[in-house]
Amino acid sequence: MAAININEEIARKMLGDAPEGKQFYSSDGKVMKNLSELSIALAEMSDETFSYHSNATKTDFSNWVKDVIGDEKLALDLQKSASRVRAAKAVFDRIAWLRTKIPASRRPR
Repeated sequence: MAAININEEIARKMLGDAPEGKQFYSSDGKVMKNLSELSIALAEMSDETFSYHSNATKTDFSNWVKDVIGDEKLALDLQKSASRVRAAKAVFDRIAWLRTKIPASRRPR
């Protein structure tokens, strides 16, 4: 996997909303359209819901982040996250890092 240089434009795209019809639909009924909503959902969802989407045969969160959000590093981190808490932290930390790529004067409020 070739590492890509993340500039402001790419960071904004990764932090933005998924295209219409490409949201993440959780088995508990929640719909997430961006990394911030995924971070909150992971922090609040049950371990059972997490396990439904992330287990030995399914990598739904990782796949969505890679295929829709376009963040291969976070996708890999999610694949390695054995628990919901670890996955939530990975997403939270990645959001914080991506925000550093956007000059403070141009960050969304």
